[in-house]
Amino acid sequence: MKITFFSHSTCLLKIHEKYLLIDPFFSKNPIYNKIDYLEYINNFKKIDYILLTHAHYDHVCDVELLTRKFNNVLVISNYEISNYFEKKGIKTYGINYGSFISFPFGKLKYIWAAHSSVFNDGTYGGNPGGFLLHTDEGNLYISGDTSLIYEMNIIPNFGKLKLSILPIGGRYTMDIEEAIIASDFLKCEKILGVHYNTFEAIQINKKQAKKNFYEKGKELILLEMGKSIYI
Repeated sequence: MKITFFSHSTCLLKIHEKYLLIDPFFSKNPIYNKIDYLEYINNFKKIDYILLTHAHYDHVCDVELLTRKFNNVLVISNYEISNYFEKKGIKTYGINYGSFISFPFGKLKYIWAAHSSVFNDGTYGGNPGGFLLHTDEGNLYISGDTSLIYEMNIIPNFGKLKLSILPIGGRYTMDIEEAIIASDFLKCEKILGVHYNTFEAIQINKKQAKKNFYEKGKELILLEMGKSIYI
């Protein structure tokens, strides 16, 4: 499995020949200027699925742009978000907290998150969540925007995780220390940090953050924009 990080919470997963884009945030992202974000989007050769954790603009703002570019994209999210985009003519697959669901790339389960979820136009965005992804290349937890929640203890019961993608910027989500506790709950030693340094309110010291994880016997991976890891 190849994971490419684009800033904030936007990641692209390549599982065999399937491409899953998580929470696309390019056009309104303060890190990118117009040329930058269009260059990234134009470099996408293929997107098969878009996974949306919740309805905030910094996670959904480029869904319509990308589904116009890639006509056969399937948007997977909670029931309310799926309905919202389906009314715009976008192909969706609505889910909620419940069982695993099989897709060509593996099994997907919508997981609890403690956050909020509303579109910029005021439309209710349903329950915020994350995704538990089980594949023959390993298991991945994508928490979405969340605070530390005790329910994370349940997740290892479904299978050993190779990697967890957790927010670490604080204020609106977990911070560094809470993400370390979350990694204990998840029984996962390797964390990809997201949702940091995009805005002034969620700035972190990257060197100190890595040190804090290391001192607890964990690895915090902080990728530069456009860089990838394999798990």
